[in-house]
Amino acid sequence: MTVTHPLLDLAPLTAAQFASIERRVAALLSTEQDVVITQGEALLPLEGCIRSGARPGSTALNIVTGPYGQTFGNWLRDCGATVVDLEVPFHTAVTAAQVERALAEHPAIDFVSLVHAEAATGNTNPVAEIGEVVRAHGALFYLDAVASIGAEPVLPDAWGVDMCIIGAQKAMGGPAGVSAVSVSARAWERFAANPAAPRRSYLSLLDWKERWIDGGRKTLLHAPAQLEMLALEACVERIEAEGLDAVMARHASAAAATRAGVLALGGGLEPYVHEARDAAPVATTLRSPAGVDASELVARALAADPSLPLIAGGGVLAKEMIRVNHYGVDATPGTVRSSLAALGAALGESGRTVDLEAARRAVTEAWGS
Repeated sequence: MTVTHPLLDLAPLTAAQFASIERRVAALLSTEQDVVITQGEALLPLEGCIRSGARPGSTALNIVTGPYGQTFGNWLRDCGATVVDLEVPFHTAVTAAQVERALAEHPAIDFVSLVHAEAATGNTNPVAEIGEVVRAHGALFYLDAVASIGAEPVLPDAWGVDMCIIGAQKAMGGPAGVSAVSVSARAWERFAANPAAPRRSYLSLLDWKERWIDGGRKTLLHAPAQLEMLALEACVERIEAEGLDAVMARHASAAAATRAGVLALGGGLEPYVHEARDAAPVATTLRSPAGVDASELVARALAADPSLPLIAGGGVLAKEMIRVNHYGVDATPGTVRSSLAALGAALGESGRTVDLEAARRAVTEAWGS
């Protein structure tokens, strides 16, 4: 006897349903640009946009405020572009003035890449101000908003962003297997004029433009990933029901409460990003106390509750950085309190003096304010 299963026996997703979800994502971004939903994790459109827009002879300003900025620089060089890296310490954010100076020093720049919020390092960048100087220069503006969408405003049209890439897996509270990109008319022109832009490829955005968008969104290029598309639709429905402003406020409260709680906790733990204005609402990064290995501290904190959204930094940051991922369903006061209580207990086990009650009060007061 065949047993039906709600996650397996799904009706095919129609082109009309696919287009409807695209429209709802466009509304989430407040954009009139074309939105393409890409069938894969956000690295798919992130790489696809760079390989479509960068080419030999182009000069790119690659702003590095975390590990993803470093990845984008590698892709740009691989495309043959001349790359100017603007690097700032990971504990801060880049400024519009720094970007403006770099553009003035390198007038040939025609492509600018930026990560809005770096969840890996816990900083966020002032995209609205940066967009003004990029627009005045005339360069194409590429933005990774994967971590920021749902946690803080993302407004590609208002900010002059030509390629705005988002993913469902962070503040949207969805799966990692689906993503989307808004593409401006200028960007489509740039892609079409690039002989090296991917064609007949999973990385090709031009294929979607010519066969899906220009065709009136009637025929999909391939069978869509049903589960991921339905999950993306559910994410958008949940955001619509709560209200985008309320979702963003919840993430901002989680960041403020985490920062306040850490400062009250003591034990040598401190925010990794120095200034609160530079801290991302999607995740708070912490510097481990001197002599305390961050990976070991996180392992002790998770021993009692492995479900807590705590992780050590990646790569060279593994020994010194701790990340509290307060995004999506974890952007709640309960999750923040539990995460700091676990870190405090782990610090106490290592001989550090902490004040768990002060941290709890600070979280409650910061969230309420």
